[in-house]
Amino acid sequence: MDKTHRHRCDAFTPISGAAVTALLGGFLAVSPVAAQERFKPAASAVVLSASVHAAKGRPDSLRALDQAWRAQPQNLPTALAYARAVFTLGLTEGDLRWYGSAKAALKPWWTVADLPAEAYFLRGLVKQGFHDFQDGLQDINRAIALEPARAEFWSWRFALHLLLADMTAAQKDIEEMGRLLGAEEADVYRAVLLYRTGQPLAAVAMLSRALRSASYQDASSQDWLGFHLGEAHRVAGQPARALDVWSQRLKASPQSHLIRLSLADLLNQQGQYREAKTIAMAATSGGNAPNSPATLTDALLMQAVLASRGLKDPDEGRLASQLEARLQSQALRQEALIERPKLIYQIAYGRDLKAGLALSIDNWQLQKEPPDALLFVQAALALGQARAAEPVVKWAEKTGYTDPQLTPMLAQLQSHPSWTGGRP
Repeated sequence: MDKTHRHRCDAFTPISGAAVTALLGGFLAVSPVAAQERFKPAASAVVLSASVHAAKGRPDSLRALDQAWRAQPQNLPTALAYARAVFTLGLTEGDLRWYGSAKAALKPWWTVADLPAEAYFLRGLVKQGFHDFQDGLQDINRAIALEPARAEFWSWRFALHLLLADMTAAQKDIEEMGRLLGAEEADVYRAVLLYRTGQPLAAVAMLSRALRSASYQDASSQDWLGFHLGEAHRVAGQPARALDVWSQRLKASPQSHLIRLSLADLLNQQGQYREAKTIAMAATSGGNAPNSPATLTDALLMQAVLASRGLKDPDEGRLASQLEARLQSQALRQEALIERPKLIYQIAYGRDLKAGLALSIDNWQLQKEPPDALLFVQAALALGQARAAEPVVKWAEKTGYTDPQLTPMLAQLQSHPSWTGGRP
């Protein structure tokens, strides 16, 4: 069994991202017909200045892949090696610009119908990174048909089915993984499905057991399992345990954008604003000095803004202005993006609730993730347009998903006068 990339689907976060992922959490959402390349590297060099990989003394390998690709851009194995490296970099660091680099490498094969499994797989990953989920799913299906024993193929297909709220298909993925890859492999995905369908305590037990398994002691697996264990605790109404899991995981993997973002987000939710700001702005290379806001991802910068508001500290205005400038720059570049930081800024931060609700409606047609559900409901309630968020109610009823934040808000939504049209 290929275990090298077993747990690379950490983008269904949040964070996600499912986004990080998801894809990948905290992550890119873009209309399939309007997807734009956010970043195409310059011809002379790979941009590594803000990369934890550069900080860890690993720029040479990526630069070598970049140079090899540029020397032979029509060579498929070379392009695939570079695309995998930069896509993984974007996923690990939460820097979605690297997805554009991966797309640039795969461009000669973007519409080719006869490819090896690795090419279908990576093209599918990049497509889902731009939220062309259906075409991405088709490519991953093709990869699985060619190499059904590759665990990472199934991992990502499962992630996409969850993101699309196709729980029946996700369950079938688990069953097939059990048949092909063994019960232990299938059980870690079964645990994720459990907490996404209203059974978080059962998921906690299964994920805790997997974390202790000898099969999952590599850093990637530990991060993946640790994220989901924390989520299961959070969904079960055990935020202190979630914070403990993620804090311990961050000590072991300070470079993990997913864990850092999840921890900062939950600290903000719990009113622990000073801790949230420290975590959001901490240097990822292991140093103690905080990062410059300019080097933070949009998602972490948004958490720093929320923490500063909670603290009533003078940084709030400066940080919010930087985030606003980024969003305006994206609009000027005509990047038709719906990123979760933008939704948080418009809704949770209160910058423009009407725009936030409109974005939520569009975003929900593409992906159905718990953080997006919460923001959608928040906007609908704040504007007195409860019925606008009815798709979230139907999603929760269909999947059985519950959590301590969303569940009471769904009840509030359905008791709101605008839901009933003023009738009791």
